[in-house]
Amino acid sequence: MTREDFGLEAREPLIQQDSPARTIKEMDRDERPRERAINHGIGSLTTAELLALILRTGQPGLPITDLCRQLMKDNDNSLLRLERRSRSELRLTKGIGDAKALQIEAMMEVMRRYQKEIIDKSTKRLDLIKSSESIHERMRHRIANLDHEEVWIMLLNRRNEVIKEFRLTSGSSIASVFDTKMIIKRALLEDAQGIAMCHNHPSGNLRPSPQDDNITRKLSEACNAMDLRFIDHVIITVAGYFSYCDEGRI
Repeated sequence: MTREDFGLEAREPLIQQDSPARTIKEMDRDERPRERAINHGIGSLTTAELLALILRTGQPGLPITDLCRQLMKDNDNSLLRLERRSRSELRLTKGIGDAKALQIEAMMEVMRRYQKEIIDKSTKRLDLIKSSESIHERMRHRIANLDHEEVWIMLLNRRNEVIKEFRLTSGSSIASVFDTKMIIKRALLEDAQGIAMCHNHPSGNLRPSPQDDNITRKLSEACNAMDLRFIDHVIITVAGYFSYCDEGRI
């Protein structure tokens, strides 16, 4: 695989052969990320410099600050895009091996858990599904920025509290693997009274597809037949969400 296979531009060398890059030690003290953070606060650093503090070491002739600038450039200077990179894609940036790729993945996981804590603390009853917004707030940190589709099912009691949730599909065509019977079976086994469904669109497009309409109709009909309440089907992206219930399509 090449950088071009993943939508990355062919890399121009950061370091000109006739002008060797300075190492971190050769930089002025106020140019070094660690010293700048100490003297001026962590907020004074760029995203690339923050990454340099985390990854710590570069390669001979390639200081960690230059490596991290290239890493951010490869990802349009976007943490959202960086989060979606697989380990093999991260390694396409010179100087990023398995160890540094794992450090980046760990950093992204810490960010996701931080977001979840904020949601948990700001919502008194996160398990209570009051509206499409409740579903969005519950699930956006998990699936909004994934590079593949996932369908999640929430099983609710009579008070619309989530008693069980599970991932139904991941990474496949929803229409081809959507199993209505399995959803209804799980709902009956858990003595659920209602069902809510959500999935993400990696493209960022909030418009439902014909396949989305089809699985919504199938699950709605199955719930009606078994006297279960079908609360909503919510499509989630980084930009927001679409609710079949809010649009009067359930």
